[in-house]
Amino acid sequence: MDDGQLLRYSRQIMLEAIDIEGQERLLASRVLVVGAGGLGSPVALYLAAAGVGHLTLADADSVELSNLQRQVAHGMSDLDRNKAESARESALALNPGCDIAVVTQHLEGAAMDDAVAAVDLVLDCTDRFSSRYAINAASRKAGKPLVSGAAIRFSGQLAVFDPRDPASPCYACLYPPGEGGDEELRCAENGVVAPLVGLIGCFQALEAVKLLSGAGTPHRGLSTFDGMSGQWRHFQVPRDPACPVCASR
Repeated sequence: MDDGQLLRYSRQIMLEAIDIEGQERLLASRVLVVGAGGLGSPVALYLAAAGVGHLTLADADSVELSNLQRQVAHGMSDLDRNKAESARESALALNPGCDIAVVTQHLEGAAMDDAVAAVDLVLDCTDRFSSRYAINAASRKAGKPLVSGAAIRFSGQLAVFDPRDPASPCYACLYPPGEGGDEELRCAENGVVAPLVGLIGCFQALEAVKLLSGAGTPHRGLSTFDGMSGQWRHFQVPRDPACPVCASR
């Protein structure tokens, strides 16, 4: 690190759990963020600011006026722009030293596999079960840790799935394919309170920083947040021995 970087990241470097070695690991890290909306906005901004060296932001959607209530990486001047490109500009405004690539098409199939295999960590910031299952399968296939978040109405949740840990479940263990039944449970149809996505997205970013820097203990199980009461709950999630995705891996 040069003098400018030492100053920029000084508040993290002074943390014993991160120190210079952890910050250098962050700077060398490659991260894929799928979704640059409500969750992806704080994730992209905080990971860039914290010094993650290489980010890939993937989103095929364009910024709409209704997004601005909660998707803080975008502004009025970004209406009709691609979300990944808009979020990239906002993140670079915070930290021009971060290398940020964008994917402006839906990731699927081989493209998803290649994108996941090229990074150290994946963050699922999407709002569709089909996307979550695809990201989870690619993460398991490549052996890359996955930080998954979700937010709807006044409720949010976070889980970390790490294929490197033999005891870690995957997203399909938590929500078996074909049993979700909530494919349409999305913000556009059900609403979401603005700060909730920031809270869950920041939680995702924190777990990413911990995993990449080696600080602390990675989150285990499922954490849910009830915004109406302000209460967190934590659930243990065992690996499903019959899981169609990870049982044989």
